[in-house]
Amino acid sequence: MKAATAVDRVNTKLAKTWIILGPQFLPFADAASTDLPLSRLLRLSLFQISVGMAVVLLTGTLNRVMIVELGVATWLVALMVSLPLLFAPLRALIGFKSDNHRSFLGWRRVPYIWMGTLIQFGGLAIMPFALIVLSGDTTNAPDWLGPAGAALAFLMVGAGLHTTQTAGLALATDLAPEDKRPRVVALLYVTLLLGMVGASLIFGWVLHDFSQVTLIQVIQGAAVVTIVLNVVALWKQEARNPGATRHDAPRPDFRTSWKAFINGGKATRILVAVGLGTAAFSMQDILLEPYGGEILGLTVGQTTMLTALLAGGSLSGFALAARRLGRGSDPFRLASLGILAGIVAFSAVIFAEPLESALIFRFGTALIGFGGGLFAVAMLTASMQLATDGRSGLALGAWGAVVATSTGVAVGLGGAIRDIVTRLATSGDLGPAMTGPEVGYSVVYHLEIALLFATLVAIGPLVSSRVTSNGSTQTGKFGLNEFPA
Repeated sequence: MKAATAVDRVNTKLAKTWIILGPQFLPFADAASTDLPLSRLLRLSLFQISVGMAVVLLTGTLNRVMIVELGVATWLVALMVSLPLLFAPLRALIGFKSDNHRSFLGWRRVPYIWMGTLIQFGGLAIMPFALIVLSGDTTNAPDWLGPAGAALAFLMVGAGLHTTQTAGLALATDLAPEDKRPRVVALLYVTLLLGMVGASLIFGWVLHDFSQVTLIQVIQGAAVVTIVLNVVALWKQEARNPGATRHDAPRPDFRTSWKAFINGGKATRILVAVGLGTAAFSMQDILLEPYGGEILGLTVGQTTMLTALLAGGSLSGFALAARRLGRGSDPFRLASLGILAGIVAFSAVIFAEPLESALIFRFGTALIGFGGGLFAVAMLTASMQLATDGRSGLALGAWGAVVATSTGVAVGLGGAIRDIVTRLATSGDLGPAMTGPEVGYSVVYHLEIALLFATLVAIGPLVSSRVTSNGSTQTGKFGLNEFPA
């Protein structure tokens, strides 16, 4: 009883803090409703902070620490960081299972969020010791123990965050009224970004003076914070409904449900377009700053500003999509506009090298953000029309699987293609006209343009179709829809 009172007290304090900040600083604060007040909604959004923290830890902080401070081989680090992507394709199955979970307690989403939290906690708990063994700082441990332990830790964190996020976004969709759902999960996406920014700043500050003890404290501290945030986020959110989760209720087969979901080909074409477009806009993620520094001679400070330009362009894309979709524009036409902007953007980045123009490069970078933001919002708005008949978990899982997998594969391929082509060019294997270091970057940017054209082909038949899966036409007030990370 005392524990419950303590949790309620923490919930109240957090809710009051969020309420003070929410209406003034958070976009889409009007997502609150009578059934889902702002205090409850902002408390629910805390699970996104734990997810953002794990993403930053895996792809940012540990990436550098493993290579620089611990001396782990770069190829092994890349392999470890990519391991969580192996679990991404299972998000559709996780969402489906949470849609049809059987429980005497009457919960569908809570068990999956809780189990995802525990798996993520376990991975973070063993991770620092596994990394220390992986770095070779041991006496009697066998050689296989370090890689095996690190691989297990990264897999557990990846499986946990994918499970938590898929079920958490589905729960938010269940709790919100239909007219508020786009804005509710948009606010959750903003919380995810805040969590990533905050975690990156805190990790960078704490690990400024690196030591193995500090690494252990940081990672295991993140594990504890994950448990606390997710418990507070889940507290009294999902109402118990034993009738809906009784064990004798018919349970649909995943294959049957998936076939129904993609019936007619519209869902398949949307997911294909999402995958191609996401890959096209993501392949340059780790290449823009090196391109600016190595090819155009920009300083570290100047290349760092590229992130701000990219983010500013994305926000402009969001704003335009908000205005146009709010007036009933076709989301597929807006997505096509974003793709065309991306084609112009990558062309500008390519021409910046022969013209030796940092201005054109910066313009192209901002336009990449604009096109990517416009494409993402428009396709999200269109794809969530498929989340009908209680299939929000399946729809969100499918979207998340496609986005996560496409992003990971595209980033990995972009770096690999650049390295391979650059090696061939500098060795003279590509001929006398292609010998500079810019060749590798240019090939990747041209490949992204080709992917954007392929995305246009996939979207083409959808432009005149705005009919939902139940046969009705969906319009209404704009709001960013469910955005799995």
